Amino acid sequence: MTDVLPAYMARMDGDDPEQALELLVPDFRFRIALPSGEVTGRSKADFAAYVAGRNAVEREHRILRHSHDGDLETVYGVVTESGKPMGSFLSAAVITPEGRMARYQSYFTTTYDLIDPPEQQERQSP
Repeated sequence: MTDVLPAYMARMDGDDPEQALELLVPDFRFRIALPSGEVTGRSKADFAAYVAGRNAVEREHRILRHSHDGDLETVYGVVTESGKPMGSFLSAAVITPEGRMARYQSYFTTTYDLIDPPEQQERQSP
């Protein structure tokens, strides 16, 4: 199985986030929990509308942990905007045998880090 979530996040962070749609099945279902509320959808078209409505900023999803278990792929990391840490995320996706996302669930928080960001880990080292 390929690393679909890292590829998805790289496309979402790139100059043309609509390229991420290539990694989704037509009946893609998703739930994204943000501090401002939740975004859900039951199709690739619903997700395209979400992508079109995102504010254009210099955003990067820095993956700190990544794992697979059967058809489930998970990632944990931090989000930066213009290099400034904004919060952390925990995301999971069900991946088809063809390497496309069928289901996606993501939680983003600005108030809690499950794993200390690398900058903080470096400051704590002796």
